[in-house]
Amino acid sequence: MQFDEILTFVGFMLPCVLAASSGAFFRPESWYRSLSKPRWNPPDWLFPPAWTVLFVMIAVAGWLVWRAAGLAGAAGALTIWLVSLALNGAWSWLFFGRKRMGWAFAELVLLWLSIVATILAFAPHSATAAWLLVPYLAWVTFAGALNFTLWRLNRDRAPA
Repeated sequence: MQFDEILTFVGFMLPCVLAASSGAFFRPESWYRSLSKPRWNPPDWLFPPAWTVLFVMIAVAGWLVWRAAGLAGAAGALTIWLVSLALNGAWSWLFFGRKRMGWAFAELVLLWLSIVATILAFAPHSATAAWLLVPYLAWVTFAGALNFTLWRLNRDRAPA
């Protein structure tokens, strides 16, 4: 791999780091710990490593599409990818920052749709890039079920 490709990969990591920073800024604190949770709620320690792996995969996927088609050839696909990352970053603000579990769930539905759109947009450029996003879609699907369940279990604890 050449230096310019490494530098470009770093460029693809930056939007992922920005999206991830929302989770670092709006953290699950006492409010979240006090919520009623389903038995299948993962331990809190699982989320940072899971998201780290997913964000690296998301960056690699974007980078592979850039390598295959360039910015001009994949402008639409990469725009959808960026929208997905923006939606990803907004979720932590809505759920942890605003404590709006219902809004966060609605936003997460949009995130899920944007991931599907990204997979479909990436597939013509790189099947590998599209497949790299499947674990992201699976995790967000699980997160959606968890978000919805937390919202339903704690309707009296926070604004809709």
